[in-house]
Amino acid sequence: MTPIRIGTVEIKNRVFRSAHTTAIGGGTLSDDLVAYHEARARGGVGLSVIEAMSVHPSSLAALNMIDPSLAEKYPRMMDRLRPHGMRVFQQLFHAGQHGRTLDGSPPWAPCDQPGVTSGVAPVPMTKTMIDSMVGAYAAASAKLEQWGCEGVEFHCGHGFLPQQFLSTYANDRTDDYGGSLENRARFTMEALAAIRASVGAGFVVGIRLSPDMLEGGVGVEDNLAVAQMAEAAGLVDYVSISSGTFQTMDKTIGGMHEPMGFEMPVTTPITSQLTVPTMVVGRYRTLEEADQAIRAGDGDMVAMVRATIADPDLVEKTLAGHPEQVRPCIGCNQGCIGQLQAPPNRMGCVVNPAVGYELKMGDDRLAPADQPAKILIIGGGPAGMEAARVAALRGHQVVLAEAESDLGGSAKLAAIARTRASIRDILVWLQDEVYRLGVDVRTSSYLDIDDILAEAPDKVILATGSMPRMDGIQLSNPGEPITGFAQPHVLSSNDLFLSPNRVPGKSAVVIDDSGHYEAIACAEYLAERGAEVTFITRHISFAPLVESALMTEPALRRLHEGKFTLHTRMRALSIGPDHVVIAPTFLPANSNATLSVPADTVVFVSRNRPSRDLAEALQESGVAVSLVGDANAPRFLLAAIREGNLAGAAA
Repeated sequence: MTPIRIGTVEIKNRVFRSAHTTAIGGGTLSDDLVAYHEARARGGVGLSVIEAMSVHPSSLAALNMIDPSLAEKYPRMMDRLRPHGMRVFQQLFHAGQHGRTLDGSPPWAPCDQPGVTSGVAPVPMTKTMIDSMVGAYAAASAKLEQWGCEGVEFHCGHGFLPQQFLSTYANDRTDDYGGSLENRARFTMEALAAIRASVGAGFVVGIRLSPDMLEGGVGVEDNLAVAQMAEAAGLVDYVSISSGTFQTMDKTIGGMHEPMGFEMPVTTPITSQLTVPTMVVGRYRTLEEADQAIRAGDGDMVAMVRATIADPDLVEKTLAGHPEQVRPCIGCNQGCIGQLQAPPNRMGCVVNPAVGYELKMGDDRLAPADQPAKILIIGGGPAGMEAARVAALRGHQVVLAEAESDLGGSAKLAAIARTRASIRDILVWLQDEVYRLGVDVRTSSYLDIDDILAEAPDKVILATGSMPRMDGIQLSNPGEPITGFAQPHVLSSNDLFLSPNRVPGKSAVVIDDSGHYEAIACAEYLAERGAEVTFITRHISFAPLVESALMTEPALRRLHEGKFTLHTRMRALSIGPDHVVIAPTFLPANSNATLSVPADTVVFVSRNRPSRDLAEALQESGVAVSLVGDANAPRFLLAAIREGNLAGAAA
């Protein structure tokens, strides 16, 4: 990939990492956060825009200019990153109406329109407050230049303060900062001018914009006009374009259902009209895909954030001629986005357990085994393959036994769903890696306790997965199973996906007792085969465990393209040959609030039961054994791969 010059800064290639919240630093530039960025610098990334830094006490962010430790930590980070040739810019941020403050006081915003997340009515900014904020952007830029940073990015998108000034939804002012687009853009132009005046001529100033994807919102034309204003005034050296806002965040960080370059319809009409270098985003996974976007003229640089979260060495591996060794991002958003809003409340990665823990984990941290041992891994799903891969990297003799005819485990079934097909990418990569590393892979190999003992392993890792609990027990009513549960048309998700020729009939009911994506996949699978789908869940919302990963609203939009009915806080009382009787979870079964829904097919999705029968027998035989993934406790792909990694490293 060819170099590019932005302002006076030469960047070695066209791959950049747009600013993204990690929460790895715990509110500051911790050693873990620096190590995270250094791993990507070492892996060949051309430019990183460091995650949002708040410029003013009236809004907190992952990094905050009021943090006195930054004066020491920022130059130290630059000293770590600079030798690898990766350029570094810093995103400047204020959340406006969505802001959190240190003292709990209301946030600052253009008007008193409450933020969609907090619901708190903000303080409308006076001219004095606006001037103070503009000065804060300038002061932050001057400090960053002193600390060795090479540029700043003014965040004017994604629903934050500068975009709130642009939006007629969030700005009802009648003074010089409201009304016409020129007035609504005044805050942005003043802030950019103040930033430019506060730094040297060689310091890069950029702007990030995003059509908000709301009806009547800050659209493509508005964003183009603002970009052209800033460009014409000589205030910016580059323009970075994304899409979406708080209400449309799935358009900002597209899931695995989105194709490469999914944001191009709203970004290309802007980038094509500008003369300064432009940066684009849109689930680009490989250098080949990034090259395609650049050759097509969609942008001058391409963001590969999630791709380099999954594999920090993506650029180096590809340029060295080994693109097949790049660990793929599958676009599931469960680690990089979902974990920000759920414990441990810091970014992770489903396919790369080392993310955020680069000082302790990762292939480059694996120590060769003191004494190579024979490691027998039973189960060739994601956990088993990852354990085998890592143990082989340490130099062990690894045997991977899988009862089925091919590797992949239950994740193969998950990948059958059309919108989850990217799961295959990590399964293929894991399989290729275990073969490349010389693991003795034995498929169609069911081992009992005698077979295992005959192998004489030094250690056994059980990755035998889990099976559906087809007992009809719902957690909202654990005392008794659903009446009429044991019928031929009542299926598990496994039954459904393993029977591609089964005709679901005119109507189908999905009973979701888990709250994860499995039930969504079943509903979509049935809808695609022409069934009218009724979705019943005990939860207060649709698939709450994947809400934070931005999966639910896209799924609901797809499902509502057909005949789809959603019932939350409901449970199944009984199943008949052609119907299911349901009732609210908060009322007794004999209430008059029951409802009968038609059902030619019923799919019951509940938490699985671990398959770990071999563990006790092995322990009694004195064999060192550990359980990983669903065999340990049925959870999700992130836990399976992480536990497999840790078991392989400990072998």
